[in-house]
Amino acid sequence: MRYTSTEVLEHLASSYVLGTLTGGARRRFERLQRDRADVRALVSQWEARLGQLAVSVPALQPSSRLWTAIAARTRPARESTATAGWLGRLKPAGLGLGGLAAGILAASLLFVTAPTMFISSDQLAMRSGEKLPQSYVGLLTDAQGHGKLLVSSLRHGKTMTVKVIGPITPPASGTLMLWAVPASGQAFSLGKVPTSGSAVTVLPDTSEKLLAKVSLLVVTLEASETPVTPGGTIVFSGNCAKLW
Repeated sequence: MRYTSTEVLEHLASSYVLGTLTGGARRRFERLQRDRADVRALVSQWEARLGQLAVSVPALQPSSRLWTAIAARTRPARESTATAGWLGRLKPAGLGLGGLAAGILAASLLFVTAPTMFISSDQLAMRSGEKLPQSYVGLLTDAQGHGKLLVSSLRHGKTMTVKVIGPITPPASGTLMLWAVPASGQAFSLGKVPTSGSAVTVLPDTSEKLLAKVSLLVVTLEASETPVTPGGTIVFSGNCAKLW
């Protein structure tokens, strides 16, 4: 496959950063990154865009069974007895297997969400090819946590782009509508949602005036094509983040 299409590269880079690109496709894309600086820059852009969203995701406390399962899969059987000894000594200090795994996860997340702690903002801009514009961004997922839509709009712009990043089955009837939900007040419509590709919606005002107090974005399945308020089933949802 010749990776010359900008749309294909955008899709692969976003899927790679989100973690939805797996198996052989992910390995091929990693090899492509090693060979092409433009692909590495594209991945850096998506890391900067999507990394900020991770900050707004509430932390979940893993069950004790999860750590047991991780230990069983990552620690060879012949080492289990010996390793258990030093793990046991570390646990009272809060550095058991769970603490180690959490520390690795936290360090990885910190690099993605705050890359300027490791490299300067100018270096980051050089890696990505340009400084990222101030924007409002939302990553919407389904009930199972699968990424479905990426919503973005320049802070002082009057258009919003809705990009499909995961498979969406077109509804047999009704219309998928995107809503902005302020921290207080009535939800308002941001337009129809595509089931493939991307769509650009013209906003009645700048994103700054419309979304400054919006904390949540949701997609509902509505019977009407021009609903005034959300009344249908919520199919996707996600936080509305500020990238600046």
